Formats: sequence, structure tokens, C-alpha cells
Amino acid sequence: MQKPSLPKGTRDFGPLQMARRNYILDAIKDTFQLFGYQQLETPAMENLSTLTGKYGEEGDQLLFKILNSGDFLKELSPADLGKGAAVVLPKVAEKGLRYDLTVPFARYVAMNRGELSFPFKRFQIQPVWRADRPQRGRYREFYQCDADVVGTRSLLCEAEIILMIQRVFTKLGIPAFSIKVNHRQLLAGISEAIGAQGMEGPLCVAIDKLDKIGWEKVQEELRQKGFSESSIQGLSPLVQLPKGRKERMSALGDFIKHSELGRKGLQELQEMVDLLEKMGASLEQFEFDPMLARGLSYYTGAIFEVKVLNVSIGSVSGGGRYDNLTGVFGLPDVPGVGFSFGVDRLYDVLEELQLFPEEASLGTSLLLCPVDEAGFDYALTLLTQMRQAGIASELYPEVAKLKKQLEFAFKKQIAHVGICGQEEANSKTLSLKNLTTGHQEKLSLDQVVQKLLGNKI
Repeated sequence: MQKPSLPKGTRDFGPLQMARRNYILDAIKDTFQLFGYQQLETPAMENLSTLTGKYGEEGDQLLFKILNSGDFLKELSPADLGKGAAVVLPKVAEKGLRYDLTVPFARYVAMNRGELSFPFKRFQIQPVWRADRPQRGRYREFYQCDADVVGTRSLLCEAEIILMIQRVFTKLGIPAFSIKVNHRQLLAGISEAIGAQGMEGPLCVAIDKLDKIGWEKVQEELRQKGFSESSIQGLSPLVQLPKGRKERMSALGDFIKHSELGRKGLQELQEMVDLLEKMGASLEQFEFDPMLARGLSYYTGAIFEVKVLNVSIGSVSGGGRYDNLTGVFGLPDVPGVGFSFGVDRLYDVLEELQLFPEEASLGTSLLLCPVDEAGFDYALTLLTQMRQAGIASELYPEVAKLKKQLEFAFKKQIAHVGICGQEEANSKTLSLKNLTTGHQEKLSLDQVVQKLLGNKI
């Protein structure tokens, strides 16, 4: 008999995990809606023509392709096999699993342009798939929670992204985190300043790995990508900039002073800071990081990345402005900006920091335990009353030994049981037992409701 297993990089989620995941999702969804975002969903699969070319060369390699239905080899000839993947792939796979939620959203906007009111704010909470090497905090199937605005270039959108991130982390009780911010035009200015004009694409791909592989390895990759030694050495001062935001922005202003693009990017970042200050926002977690690149090729303006301090997990949120993304779907000149929370990484963060509240793990509050037939019939009438009072309740489905029913409640982590027998049915009471303390008392039904809802009797 074959032993059941899961594909690497995927997971099952049991009741406890789902309760905790919903705790995270509720905090995110509540925040998105508070800021005026509307929810939508897109299909798990998209045409490969929609997905390819949007994430850079490395991103394209991580797309999960779906074989065509039926005889997927029917369009393939023996000669095609010798011509490589570029020839074979279009003939055997026309669709792929979505890599993120932003590109499908851009496709949705292009297809529904006549029905939308711009600026259009939307959020999505759905799984995405990436053919990456599985490791802690990195999965092949994981949920993203995206919030995007299209149809405006206002930097208020970027400022509100900072506010939403802060609100979600506050609701989840995460005490220490950093919101790193940079600008792609500033990166273009840096590329110009080091004598590598027009090479900001490969520059971004390389320096985006700085936190993961270190400066020495980044230098090696830059050499492989054709950067001169003088350009690499010209970049090195940016690896050790002053820590303060104002000091860093001032130093960068001097570094890219001859680049018009770079100056524009720095100016937009300052405008975003000014908006946050006018709204009374805290800038304690705001960190200007000129080495932040984010590898996705569609970003054109401000970029964000969020990391939780004192944990072993990488970034838990990121995003940026992508003014030109919808143009590839026939809808030019529609600016957009957005970001995403990684639910799976947030889960790992809260678990590592032991920040899940007890109520995020609770399911059923009361198990009614019938010890005889009269108790079972009585419990049937109690079940509806308890639920109408707002108490999550269950009835053990058959008359059984009390020990068996208590073991069931322990395994399911139910805090209270209500023992029902002939005596309780006659007196219209319930023997309520707290399985944590072992304390048991006979109460009226009103007293049970007050007890379980946390009120004084």
C-alpha cells in the first residue's frame, strides 16, 4: 500500500493552524476594508502569456506550468525535442499557476476597465505558487494578501501603505519591525552615478540579494553581469551609509546629484515622508534603504519591504509602484501601487515570538455530555439555547461513559463540559466542569451562559 505524502513545499492546515491563520487574515482584512479597499478574486491558473515576462528572468523560471488537457504531446514532433524548452513549452503547456496576485489584478483591470471607477482600490487574499526550493519560511504554495490602487499617481497611496502595515502589525502585537523603503528611479540614479547607466535591471537583481548572500558574493555576481571594477567600487560606499533616515537621504542626495532620475526618486520619497508626518504617523519603523532593490521587473517608483526584528524569518511584506504594468494588457497610462502580506511567514513569526493569543486557538467552548437517555434528550434542548446565546457548543453524539466523553473534550481542547443526566433534566440545571482547573459546579442555565461569556454570576 502506498504511503500518503504531500508535494514538497506544501502543507496541510489542521483546526488549530486554521484558527490562527484566520486570526492573521482577520487583522489584515479589517485593515484593508478600513482604508477603503474592496475584495475580489481571480482564477488559480492564468494563460502563460499573461504571466511570462512580468517577473524577470528568474521569476519566469519559477512559474509552475500546467500541461495541456488530453494528449498534451499531440502538437509535438520528434524534431521539436532537440530545439529546447523554448520550442517545446508552448506546444505542451498554455497555462500556469499564478505566481503572485498583482499581474492577475492588472489583467483584471484591463479586461474590466469600463466597469471600474478610478482610482480603484482592491484587495485579494488567495494562494500563489512558485517552483522555488522549499525551506523554512519559503514554500511552493502560500497565501498572499494584496492591496493595490490603480488610476492615480498620488503619493498618498504610498503613505497609506505604510499606515496599513503599521496597523496590521500593531493588531497582531508584533513589537519590533522595520519598513524598508527605496525608489527604483533612485536605483537608476545610482547606476548612473557609478558609470553603469542603463544597467539598473541587473544591478537590482544582484543587490536585492545583499541580505541573503553578503556584499562579497554580490560583487562576484556584478562582475558576472558585466559591471566594471570601478563601478563596483563606486557602489561600495552605499553599503555602509549612516543609519539615520535624514542622514542617509542627505548622503544619497550628494551621491546622485548629477542624475535627474535619481533626484526625482529621492524627492518622491521625501514627499511621502512629509505626508506621513502631516497625518501624525510614527516614523519609528520607517527605514530608508538605498540598497533595497526587490527583483521584480515591473516596479517603477517607490518600493517597500518589511522585516520583523529578532526572528529567523525573511521579509513578511513587500510591494511598490508599477506605473506601466497594465500597458502590456492593452491599457496604457494607468498608474498603480500596491503591496502584499505573506500570511505563511507572518504565521511563523507569531509562532516563533509566541504572540498568538489564547482565543486565536479556541474552537468549541462547551461540550454537552449526556450520561443517560434522559440527559441526551435534555441536552438537545440546551444545545440551541447555548448557541443562541453566542456560546460555541457541541453535543457528544451518543450516550457514552463520561470518561470517554471527557477524553474527547481534552483532545479537542474544549475548556468546559456540561454533564447532562436525569437529575439535571429534572432540575433544569447543568453540571459545569472546567477541564483546566477540574472545578465542577451545578448551575442554572442563565448562570452557565454568564459564566461562559465571562460575566460575574
